[in-house]
Amino acid sequence: MDVREYLAARAARYDELTELMSAPELSADLERLQRLAREQAELESSSARWRDLQAINRGVEDARALLAESASDAEMAQLARDELAGLERRREALFAATREELVIRDPNDDKNVIIEIRAGTGGDEAALFAADLYRMYSRYADRQGWKTDLIDLHEIGIGGMKEVVFEVRGRGAYSKLKYESGVHRVQRVPATEAQGRIHTSTSTVAVLPEVEDVDVQIIPEDLRIDIYRSGGAGGQNVNKVETAVRITHLPTGLVVQSQDERSQLQNRAKAMAVLRARLYDLEQQKQQAQLSEARRSQVGRGERSEKIRTYNFPEDRITDHRIGFKTHQIPRVLAGELDLLIRALADHYTSDGDAAS
Repeated sequence: MDVREYLAARAARYDELTELMSAPELSADLERLQRLAREQAELESSSARWRDLQAINRGVEDARALLAESASDAEMAQLARDELAGLERRREALFAATREELVIRDPNDDKNVIIEIRAGTGGDEAALFAADLYRMYSRYADRQGWKTDLIDLHEIGIGGMKEVVFEVRGRGAYSKLKYESGVHRVQRVPATEAQGRIHTSTSTVAVLPEVEDVDVQIIPEDLRIDIYRSGGAGGQNVNKVETAVRITHLPTGLVVQSQDERSQLQNRAKAMAVLRARLYDLEQQKQQAQLSEARRSQVGRGERSEKIRTYNFPEDRITDHRIGFKTHQIPRVLAGELDLLIRALADHYTSDGDAAS
């Protein structure tokens, strides 16, 4: 698609959404209003760029007209040429930025995400590392001004987590966190190690874009829904009322659950959000399998069994194996300062002409 056509189409849709959201009858349909508002937010930058392009084009026409009228005035003609050159540079920069967006933009980039962290190999140390990763992403979300919402949690008595599922809500959450999908490896002396030996453990991270009902069709007859009491660490009942929800999607065998909320309806809504995200991801993986091996190995898609990053505590070194990037700032990264890693990954895949998606 031509750059002008792309910007014009997105700007037209932005204006259409503005008109739709101003309709009085929409005030009673909060869900649809929020959906339209999210779509409009995604189009805002393109709409602004389209207005900038129109202003530049008008400026170019005026500068050319002034140049034609200033044949006998060398000073005025030079001013017109300088103005024209500056406008042409602005227009080319705008075109370049838009072409890049056309090449690398992932339609999920502006979506909220659901993150699933599971302890892998390494026993209790793997669970402790999973807890470290959960805190790292939570702190990163705080730094970005995003909101986090716990969906499901299975703890062990020493402060580790066998599994944690949570939502991150904020514009652009997926565009940054999608690079985190994969196996994370830690090398350190565990708190449970009495002889000071270095252990190697792993935890897996899955980052799923949150999807709307319209993105994934779920037939009610395909679901088995079980209600049970929420449990705390060590299996203790923390809620005497059956509010926890487990949903099984019979055609795929996928099982999701939510027990963090005190309301059965809230837990059911959260579990359904996770199920939609997993089904969407499953469909994306099926499509991905039809592409080349290089495409299948892209970040956040396809094979999650490969190690993507190592946190080596004795050497205070983090290595991202996908791009060979290294940094010696483990405490800062675990405190939520992930931008250094995320920026390096984004730059790498952008320079390759393809997003990690």
